[in-house]
Amino acid sequence: MAESVELPSRLAILPFRNKVLLPGAIIRIRCTSPSSVKLVEQELWQREEKGLIGVLPVRDAAETASVGPMLSPGVATDSGERSSKIPVSTSDGKNQQELIQWHTRGVAARALHLSRGVEKPSGRVTYIVVLEGLCRFSVQELSVRGTYYTARVSRLDMTKAEMDQAEQDPDLIALSRQFKATAMELISVLEQKQKTVGRTKVLLETVPVYRLADIFVASFEISFEEQLSMLDSVDLKIRLLKATELVDRHLQSIRVAEKITQKVEGQLSKSQKEFLLRQQMRAIKEELGDNDDDEDDVAALERKMQGAGMPPNIWKHAQRELRRLRKMQPQQPGYSSSRVYLELLADLPWQKGSEERELDLRAAKERLDNDHYGLVKIKQRIIEYLAVRKLKPDARGPVLCFVGPPGVGKTSLASSIAAALDRKFVRISLGGVKDEADIRGHRRTYIGSMPGRLVEGLKRVAVNNPVMLLDEIDKTGSDVRGDPASALLEVLDPEQNKTFNDHYLNVPFDLSKVIFVATANRIQPIPPPLLDRMEVIELPGYTPEEKLKIAMDHLIPRVLDQHGLSSENLQIPEATVKLVIQRYTREAGVRSLERNLAALARAAAVRVAEEHAVSVSKDMHSIDAPLLDNRLADGAEVEMEVLPMGVNNHEMSNDFRSTSPFIVDEAMLEKVLGPPRFDDKETAERVTTPGVSVGLVWTTFGGEVQFVEATSTMGKGDLHLTGQLGDVIKESAQIALTWVIFMMPFDNVWIELVLPRFLFIDVSVYH
Repeated sequence: MAESVELPSRLAILPFRNKVLLPGAIIRIRCTSPSSVKLVEQELWQREEKGLIGVLPVRDAAETASVGPMLSPGVATDSGERSSKIPVSTSDGKNQQELIQWHTRGVAARALHLSRGVEKPSGRVTYIVVLEGLCRFSVQELSVRGTYYTARVSRLDMTKAEMDQAEQDPDLIALSRQFKATAMELISVLEQKQKTVGRTKVLLETVPVYRLADIFVASFEISFEEQLSMLDSVDLKIRLLKATELVDRHLQSIRVAEKITQKVEGQLSKSQKEFLLRQQMRAIKEELGDNDDDEDDVAALERKMQGAGMPPNIWKHAQRELRRLRKMQPQQPGYSSSRVYLELLADLPWQKGSEERELDLRAAKERLDNDHYGLVKIKQRIIEYLAVRKLKPDARGPVLCFVGPPGVGKTSLASSIAAALDRKFVRISLGGVKDEADIRGHRRTYIGSMPGRLVEGLKRVAVNNPVMLLDEIDKTGSDVRGDPASALLEVLDPEQNKTFNDHYLNVPFDLSKVIFVATANRIQPIPPPLLDRMEVIELPGYTPEEKLKIAMDHLIPRVLDQHGLSSENLQIPEATVKLVIQRYTREAGVRSLERNLAALARAAAVRVAEEHAVSVSKDMHSIDAPLLDNRLADGAEVEMEVLPMGVNNHEMSNDFRSTSPFIVDEAMLEKVLGPPRFDDKETAERVTTPGVSVGLVWTTFGGEVQFVEATSTMGKGDLHLTGQLGDVIKESAQIALTWVIFMMPFDNVWIELVLPRFLFIDVSVYH
């Protein structure tokens, strides 16, 4: 009998990770780690399978919420603790250590069978051990024997005399009857599904009471915590109570599963068998009282749609789509697309608009003056536009189109209009757009369809009267997918955009309350019908004097703020800014000027950062503390420095500011920006050379100065045109040849004209 086995005072300990061996149960363990293999060889293999070992449940310490005290080998355990942490080797045989938690109560086990696997080339051996649990024990002291652990243990289970006396206890007899009745009920339920239940029924009738609970519970899959609870139940009555509770819980779960299955089968028909899994999920949710999640989502979507303020005709369309959604199952392909469509209808601002305050023209003019220097005519036109909006808020004003080279402030002007009107601002980039669907959206019949950019922009700002900027309207193209510029005709026409029809929405949307502003670099690429719907306002560019004022009032403060500097760190005099404009920039806008100023700011930032590093290293203090002595290596030290902060906790105090500001002069310009790119003296010097004249060339980025050179050499009377020239240039060359022949009295002279854009025209004259 297992209960009559005499337990030795010391046992070899085999860890059993995240599992529990109960007395009377039989388990099969595969031993692969060096420590477990050594234990099996010395404690079981060499003793002809008659040795006893202790099996202790273990788990990763990181998985436990509360951690017991650290237990090192050779230290006795606290009798009040049920688990402790000790370091053990990992199962892969490496020297790496991991921290696991050991349960201080285990089960003594006897080896019923041992088998040794084939030794691998690496020398590793695997043992298969079949163990039978005998009795519970408590660990009193833990020690190390070679590569595995041994423990001094004390028996916890009752002796033979105590068992005989306990069997006469009336309470224990009543508990055992209750447990057997519950177990028999479970067995009768399982007999219909499993053929091996008969063995369990035999055990129930023959196993003694003190062993019955452990063996019966071990035959079911229960959680690790429940297994530990059974292991800790030394008292027989408590053990029977817990076992009865576990068996009853298992019985109830089987009954609930059968009830769900019966309910699902009753609801199914031949046409619904493909939805078997969905019906089972619904039945499970009904049992949990949580069967209306999908219905709640659809109801919430309906409430959201009701609050969107849709027009009556669109609301009818949405209700029809919603009824269609309710008839669909979530697994159907069209369910998600239909739901996304309804969510878009609910998110669009059908009636919601920005609350416009009373328009103050004086404040708007001050804001335009603060944000933009110069541009007097443009700002005056904007003020006129705002004045009309003030007198007649629902007036259908023109669509303003700002045309000019890059960097002259077209986008910021549109933003200023939105700020003056106290409306939200949304920018739609049209550069490189070649698909009409980007404007009108895709039809919902396509996979991956989505609304156009205009509808997406309105959804993003959540109002139906924003200021919408159509940026780079001259950069749209056209191909086989349509012409976006033609789609914009409906958008920008006040008579048509009241019923703008996005292909994805498939219902009209009112765009008449949106204020459209467009930007472009050139007028020529814009189709005439589209250009006819806009009022063109040209921004030619800035003069050097205007650039200087913009740099001093706007660019330099912004550059300093972007680089974490102040006027105390960097100062750029007005004369230096003039040199930057004259020698390093030649543009209509101010973007290149801002980039050059940013380069100067970066150079100043390097100097300020280096000064801070030097000051910190000089003022560094060493600290010594007993706590740090235990955590540092011998001879190490920790250096700390408290950085004094300013009042707003964002800027360093005056102690860390540069002692002298970084003033940019002409020498520093060449050091940071390099040699001058442009020279104002170039024009005067080259014009003095015979045969050189000055010409102006127009580009989309502004104007450029080109020099036309003529040299005389001996020729043959032929005209040579080099480069890939168009018809207009070729005609100009013929005109030039006619002029040269008519005007110049040279005989057999070769004239080489270097025209703008580096097109070389060789005119050979023979008179």
